[in-house]
Amino acid sequence: MTRVATVTRTTRETSISVTLDLDGQGRSDIVTPVPFLSHMVDQIARHGGIDLAVRATGDTEIDGHHTTEDLAIVLGRAVDQALGDRVGIRRYGEATLPMDEALCQAAIDLSGRTYFVDRLALPKAKIGTFDVELTSVFFEGFARGAQCNLHVRKHDGDNLHHIVECTFKAFARALREAVRIEGSALPSTKGTLTG
Repeated sequence: MTRVATVTRTTRETSISVTLDLDGQGRSDIVTPVPFLSHMVDQIARHGGIDLAVRATGDTEIDGHHTTEDLAIVLGRAVDQALGDRVGIRRYGEATLPMDEALCQAAIDLSGRTYFVDRLALPKAKIGTFDVELTSVFFEGFARGAQCNLHVRKHDGDNLHHIVECTFKAFARALREAVRIEGSALPSTKGTLTG
């Protein structure tokens, strides 16, 4: 069984293409107009064990919001498509990771139900050209696209780069755990994990 998907989305604001292999080696080929966003999406590939190719353009002359949100939605849809009927997946994933003084957590339920809880409490600031508040926009967009529950939380940290990167790495590790095949049954008493 191959768990590969390609999803594209073009609007008046952005053009996004994502190709992924959930059972890859963590290879990445990421091109976006927001360097820090590219760096964070690279973390998803490398720490999630997902082969990931991304091509994204957007109206960054306005700001990075549309590009960040639309990329997350398309990435989530690609994960959803690659999972198929979700039979045999672990379904749940959680990771709490340190990065120097920062300690951040992500928890995922690939339930087919969309819900996002943000406990990062990030200030309005910039890392390079990236608006830090777009971190939550990214994760909310992913939850919508992937039809999953996603919680992100900062336990500790002062350096914004460390906090955001630590959160993306925790998300990647949680996703890696949740998509893992560990059986042949559907992990649900409802009989479905799709919306």
